[in-house]
Amino acid sequence: MRRLINAFWNSKAGITYLLRNEAAFREEAIVLIVSLPVAFWLSQNVATFLLLIGSILVIMIVEMLNTGIEQVCNGLSREYMDEIKVAKDCGSAAVLLATLLAGAVWLTTIWVYFFG
Repeated sequence: MRRLINAFWNSKAGITYLLRNEAAFREEAIVLIVSLPVAFWLSQNVATFLLLIGSILVIMIVEMLNTGIEQVCNGLSREYMDEIKVAKDCGSAAVLLATLLAGAVWLTTIWVYFFG
């Protein structure tokens, strides 16, 4: 049980860090908050609501991992290294793909709501 409690506090610290220091994560948190009532309005069932909100949570999860990668890279060296550039670029690409996925989920749901 103690391990779960420690994991909770570590997770809270990570989210607090992201909200205070990462503009992209703050923007994604705002999008999540705004999207909750919109997703409820668009959704015809619980599964659709979970897909809409889940797609935004996926972006936030990938952003968390990307920030972790960037912090480790910065901790290793502030000097240019090809390997660090690749790691950071891959993290950025992962955020892009997650965002495209969420966009597809939202656009498809909006299309079905209005035209399907």
